[in-house]
Amino acid sequence: MYYNLILNKLPQYTPSRLKIRTDFRESIKFELLMQDSKLNEEEKVKLALNLYYNLNDITDVKKAVEDIIWFYKGGKNEKENVDKEVKKSNSKEKQIYSYEFDAEYIYSAFMEQYNIDLNSIKYLHWWKFKALFNSLNENVLFSKIMGYRAIDLSKIKDKSMKKQYKKLQELYKLPDMRTEQEKEDDFAEALW
Repeated sequence: MYYNLILNKLPQYTPSRLKIRTDFRESIKFELLMQDSKLNEEEKVKLALNLYYNLNDITDVKKAVEDIIWFYKGGKNEKENVDKEVKKSNSKEKQIYSYEFDAEYIYSAFMEQYNIDLNSIKYLHWWKFKALFNSLNENVLFSKIMGYRAIDLSKIKDKSMKKQYKKLQELYKLPDMRTEQEKEDDFAEALW
């Protein structure tokens, strides 16, 4: 079933009828978990299942994991998009935000634009949070920061503008969270 945020009641259960924790905090923890290079895939699966479910309810681990991805993606069932999203959390695609390192900017953006205190709000469904997050206007500082990080400097011809954006990218850059092995692999890959 496709969920329409306006028309449908937001789910508290997965397609396989597992009760799932739907608060935005769980999915932020899930995203951070998927980006943690210190954990292997098996550890990530165990921790993700524990984040979202009462473990006693799980009879089919594979289906429970598929349901987590379904939920994280906002109820989209398209296999191609699900696979793409999972790969994206470990890809070399340019990261323009981090729930860990941008927490203050995200918090401030939600206060400024929506008057929502993400720290003290008791509950906010993940799908509502994502809709609000994706719709932050360009005037909040966090949106500007994501824009600076996303700019491809090689496409800017004006030297002074390129220099300015390079300074902004340096000012707001995210820490390099790759392991030493990943850095070495990336370096070797760049040479070939």
